[in-house]
Amino acid sequence: MGGSPLNRLSWLRPSQSFLNAVITSPATRWILFNDGLPLIATHAITQKRTLALLPTDDVRSLLGTEPYFGQGRFEGETGHPDAPDLEAARLHGTRIVFLGLQEADPLTAAALPSSDFTDPQATVAALEGTPFFTIDVADLEDTLVKEAVQTSQRADSSITLEFMDSRSAMTSLDVFTAAVFAEARSMADWNRRNKFCPACGSPTFSLWAGWKLSCASLLPWANNAGGRPCPSGRGTQNFCYPRTDPVVIMVIIDQSGDKILLGRNKRFPSKFYSALAGFVEPGESYEDAVKREMWEEAGVRVWNVRYHSGQPWPFPANLMLGFSATADSSAPIRTDLDNELEDARWYTREEVLAVLAHQAGTQSATNSHDSAKEAEPLFKMPPPTAIAGVLIKQWAEGNIKFDLGTKGNL
Repeated sequence: MGGSPLNRLSWLRPSQSFLNAVITSPATRWILFNDGLPLIATHAITQKRTLALLPTDDVRSLLGTEPYFGQGRFEGETGHPDAPDLEAARLHGTRIVFLGLQEADPLTAAALPSSDFTDPQATVAALEGTPFFTIDVADLEDTLVKEAVQTSQRADSSITLEFMDSRSAMTSLDVFTAAVFAEARSMADWNRRNKFCPACGSPTFSLWAGWKLSCASLLPWANNAGGRPCPSGRGTQNFCYPRTDPVVIMVIIDQSGDKILLGRNKRFPSKFYSALAGFVEPGESYEDAVKREMWEEAGVRVWNVRYHSGQPWPFPANLMLGFSATADSSAPIRTDLDNELEDARWYTREEVLAVLAHQAGTQSATNSHDSAKEAEPLFKMPPPTAIAGVLIKQWAEGNIKFDLGTKGNL
């Protein structure tokens, strides 16, 4: 469902010498986006899809002038490495994000460079693993991007490279690739969206290999005569660092343990039902959010709220937090409070298992199966690549422990 398989080497993000060495490593691989759409490699015969992981030589034309990190005031100039306002700064060119290192053996420390190395090239050459970077090329010229893709080492007669819808691509990714994709898309999106300082309106620039943004008015050479200092220069600001938006998603089980409440959003495809979900609001706990969302969307009071698992969901930067809870299935359901749902209803375990066993049961769109041989399922629900599908499937198969609890308690 998710995870964080890379060693993100966060302590090395301010080190421009390390970053400029690792970015040119032959082992380095790039995940490209174009306005949020990932570059996908599709095999001509099998139609299998995966992320197109490109070496640095393939994308060098998209990166601008060296140095790539630790840039100075003018293009091609190196900034002072000890200036805190310029730590691994990228002032020229499209923003780049260092995602981390896939270690050859994560149980050993052999692949971890020290933060006080003196020879970055030698350290990077000794790395055992694959460094990952990402970039969104939407602001570059189309001809430049097209040429880089068409001349890539991955492009041949058996592989088609194209930017395509993220959600469609995710369904075919393995666990490792999906986790790296989630990190890459969230970070590329955050960097591309936040081009201006929300405190004063000045342009922003990238620090720490894309993991921090700073206001251009704080640059050593900025002319701020006659103006107030930008508030972002004082203390720690929440807009200087990547954001993650928590979302609760829950399966609601009735008091018998044999029914589950699912809802149908007005935007869902035909016959599609899923677990209910909603953003956590300021000043409430996750459990509070579960109870509030269930009341607002379905008019149902729940108790016995229990955490199950989480999944990063990079659309654009959500963290899905899966819960189970108990409700009274004899109580009326109301969808007229916030009018977000078109319908909500209880399904039995037998009905859900039948949908799971159906060829088209966990597909939101019409499948290519022969409908003459198999009738349509009672309803459709999310695939096991989404946390909603996992929660529903695990309950149906008896893997979510049911505890009636005490009504009124969390």
